[in-house]
Order: sequence, then C-alpha cells, then structure tokens
Amino acid sequence: MNITANWSYPTRVLFGPGRIRELAAACAEARIARPLLVTDRGLKGMAITERALDLLEEAGLGRAIFSDVDPNPTDRNLDEGLRAYREGGHDGVVAFGGGSGIDLGKMIAFMAGQTRPVWDFEDIGDWWTRANADGIAPIVAVPTTAGTGSEVGRASVITNSQSHVKKIIFHPKVLPRVVVSDPELTVGLPPALTAGTGMDAFAHCLEAYCSPFFHPMSQGIALEGIRLVNEYLPRAFRDGSDLEARANMLAAGSMGAVAFQKGLGAIHALSHPVGAVYNTHHGTTNAVVMPAVLRFNRSAVEERLGRAAAYLGIAGGFGGFAARVDELNDLFGLPSGLKAMGVEDSRIPELAAMAIEDPSAGGNPVALTRESAEALFRDAM
Repeated sequence: MNITANWSYPTRVLFGPGRIRELAAACAEARIARPLLVTDRGLKGMAITERALDLLEEAGLGRAIFSDVDPNPTDRNLDEGLRAYREGGHDGVVAFGGGSGIDLGKMIAFMAGQTRPVWDFEDIGDWWTRANADGIAPIVAVPTTAGTGSEVGRASVITNSQSHVKKIIFHPKVLPRVVVSDPELTVGLPPALTAGTGMDAFAHCLEAYCSPFFHPMSQGIALEGIRLVNEYLPRAFRDGSDLEARANMLAAGSMGAVAFQKGLGAIHALSHPVGAVYNTHHGTTNAVVMPAVLRFNRSAVEERLGRAAAYLGIAGGFGGFAARVDELNDLFGLPSGLKAMGVEDSRIPELAAMAIEDPSAGGNPVALTRESAEALFRDAM
C-alpha cells in the first residue's frame, strides 16, 4: 500500500437552524461588498431565495441574482453568469442552492479574473496552477439540498455543451470562504429530490469508503456518513419537516464531499456520461447504477463492506449491505435501471468509452476497462 498522500479539509461552516440570518456577516467575513447570488431556475422566486436576497439588501449589499443554471451546468451557463457578474461590478459570489447552483457559482467566481478558457483548468495533473489565483473572487456557499457537498469542495463539474462531456474543474481557492449550512432551507425540498440528493451523499461516502487509496481520516468520515444517510434519509423522505433528519442529512452531504478526497469510482464514472448525454439527475443516476457497481466490485470490497454492515447494524455482511441499497431505492421509488431513465442500448459503447476516461474511474477498486464498463452498463440497464 502506498502510504504517501496529500490531505486537505474544508472551510468555516456556520451550521444549524436559522443560521441564514448570518448571511450578510458571512459576506463581510469573506470581504464581499457587492455579491452576486447564483442559484438555479427552480429556486428563483422561492421564499428561501427571496429571504436570502432580503438579508443581503438590508445589509446594504445589493439584491443581485443570476439563475440561468441548468440541472447539469454548462459552459454556456458559465459565460452568461460571467457576463452578469462583470456587468454588475460584483466582487464575490453567494453560491446558493443544490449542486448545480453552487457548482456554477463557484466557477463564476473562479473565472472572473482568468484569461484562459475554463477547460484549461480541468482536474488533470497540475493544470490548476495555470490559473491566476489573485483573480479568483471570494465565495460564500449556502446549500439548500443535502447531497453534493459542493459547499465544502474545491472543484465544480461543468458540462461541455459541444462534446456533452462532464469536466471537473479544480483549484484550491474555489473552496468557499464561509458556508452557511441551515437545515431549515432544505425543509421544502420535494421527496423525489430529497431521495435523489440524499443518495448522492450515500454514493460519495460509499465510493470513498471503498476507494483503495490511503486516507484514514476520510475513511472514518465516509463510514459515519453512510450511517447517517441510512438512518436519516428515509425519515427526511417520509416527513420533510423532520428538522433533525434534515440536519443530519445536510451534515452527511458535506461529509461525503470531504470523504471523497480519498477517491470516487465506477458509480460516478458511469453516472457522469449518462448525465451529460441524457441530462438525468446526478444523484438519482448514482443510486440507479449503485447495485450493479456493488456486484462488479464485490471481490475487492466484500470484507470492507461487511465491516460497514456491522457498523450500521445490518445483518448478512456484503449481501446484507447490497440488499439494503436495493431496499432504499425501492423505498424512494427510484427507477429500476438505466433503461427506465431513457438510456438506449445502442449508446452503451459510447457511454463506456466516456466512463473509462472519467477522472472518477481511477478510484474504483476493480480496474475499469472498455469491455468491463460496457458489461457494467448492460447490468445497470
């Protein structure tokens, strides 16, 4: 085992019910005087978004919003957001919402002072060093879903609108300066999105836990994150007003993003191309391919997931753990396979070629080849 690694942990987080009241103070801490609030179209005009804008306006920080963000953010969304940022004379971003709004908000702040195209900063080797670090605007993140954990991440996923390939753009200064993590903001999330985003957090923790790389701290966070999702996501799904469940899920979402510094794997390698080509919900897609990936990885992770099952109080070792994943997907009414999400058999070779090139593929405990990826897609159909 290689026991040499680079570790990094997240930023300052203001966690708890009602903490949204501290949004203006968070902007002041980040030295933002003219923020642009970036969110998705679904949140524009909603009460929680209007409340955030009210708080900014009352503090003399303006009332600027950009919401032309697709569920899988694209370079076109980024170009439009940068135009709004520059024309408004803004000096920072409040990234508000789920993964799409936060990812795009982070990229607007990142690209605000760059002269090279965004694809020059893909998470490959040391490409991040090409960026002008002084040109990166400060970010305050406000998650309204419990899943992606983008609020404590140093990267964003952006879809190339020409190639329909998702790219991970990385820089250490993309990490938000302050996070306002208020579970009351997630109470109105519909059950289907509660399930989809929650299973995204589960996938992050599961893949980090199974990754072969050396990161004992992330390993422990991943295991506890799995437990929190297993216990609290069914509660949040059944009763959206269950604030204890919402809070624990919000914590689990951030924990998953911290944990996956250790690595992701085939779940994300499969779901990224499906999402880019078919514009499916990322967390739901992760949940749908998860059972097939567990079967594929069984030889490498059986003992480890047996220990996880014992920690969760699940009988039957690996088999019991896999059965619990199926039980959760059934409980949430998620699609039974990729075919039910519109994925066509004829596109499996194309999707498999994209999957093995995805950065997540390298963290899978069983090596992904073109042939094995095709077989895995067929199993997930």
